[in-house]
Amino acid sequence: MNLIDPKAKFTPPDGEGSVQVQLDPRDAIKGAKVFAVYGKGGIGKSTTSSNLSAAFSKLGHRVLQIGCDPKHDSTFTLTKKLMPTVIDVLETVEFHSEELRPEDYMFEGFNGVMCVEAGGPPAGTGCGGYVVGQTVKLLKQHHLLEDTDVVIFDVLGDVVCGGFAAPLQHAERALVVAANDFDSIFAMNRIAAAINAKAKNYDVRLAGVIANRSRETDEIDRFAKATGLERLAHFRDVDAIRRSRLKKCTLFEMNAAEEGVAEAQAEYLRLAQMLWDGVDPLEASPMKDRDIFDFLGFE
Repeated sequence: MNLIDPKAKFTPPDGEGSVQVQLDPRDAIKGAKVFAVYGKGGIGKSTTSSNLSAAFSKLGHRVLQIGCDPKHDSTFTLTKKLMPTVIDVLETVEFHSEELRPEDYMFEGFNGVMCVEAGGPPAGTGCGGYVVGQTVKLLKQHHLLEDTDVVIFDVLGDVVCGGFAAPLQHAERALVVAANDFDSIFAMNRIAAAINAKAKNYDVRLAGVIANRSRETDEIDRFAKATGLERLAHFRDVDAIRRSRLKKCTLFEMNAAEEGVAEAQAEYLRLAQMLWDGVDPLEASPMKDRDIFDFLGFE
C-alpha cells in the first residue's frame, strides 16, 4: 500500500531495499533553503553547523538549526547551555503536542539563530527518524518555518539509522564534513552512497565536502576527484575553534586577533554566501568498501 496515498497502486521504494515510511508531502519544508550536515562521529559536525548558522545570520538571514542527535549538544555554542529536547518537552505533556508552545522547545541563540534539539529515544528503544519527523511537524504546526530563510539539520553519524536518513527527506543540499584522514573519508564515501539512494525519490542532492580540522586536504581532494565530489571549504586545525566549544560560544564570538580566527570566520562567511547563492548538485559515484580501502591505503 502507498503510505502517502492509499488509493495509489504503487510508489517507488525509498531507496533500494528501504523499509522506511515515505515523507508525507504535507510535512515538506517550503520557502526556506534547507541543508543537512553529515560526517563521521566526532568530526566536528555540530561545530561546523553552529558556525555556519552564525555565518548565515551575519549575512542577514533568519536561521533555524535543528540538532538531530540524542546527545542534544548541537546548539549549545549558540545558546550557551544544553537545551531541553522536543522529546523531553513532549514527555511533560504526555505527548499531547497541542499543549506545547513554541517557547517550550525552540530557543534563540547567537545573533538571533533559532535553535531546536530534536533529541531521541533512550538508547536501544526506538528510532531517531521518528523524532526528526515529529519535530518538523511541530515546527509546521506552530508556523515556525514560514519566516525562516535557512534551515540546517545537524545529523548524527550513524549511516544505517533512520535518524540519519530522515533529514534527507527535507533537505535541498547535503554537506559532508571530513578530515584529511582514512576514517572520515571512508565514512564520507558511505554517506555519499546513502544520499544518492535518497536522491532517487527526494529533492536532496550532494553539495560537496567541508574539510575540517585538517592542515592539508590532499587525500580529500584526491578522493573527491575520483568520485565526482567537490571541496567547498577548508577549516584548519585551529586551537581557537576547539576552545570556542569549551567556552560555549561560536567562532564569531572569539577574538579575531587570535591565530586563525579571522581566517576561519571569513571562510564560514564565504561558505554561507556560496550556499545561499546556490551550488550545483553533484553526481558522485561512491566506491565499494574494498575499493576505497585500496584507494586510500599505500605502501
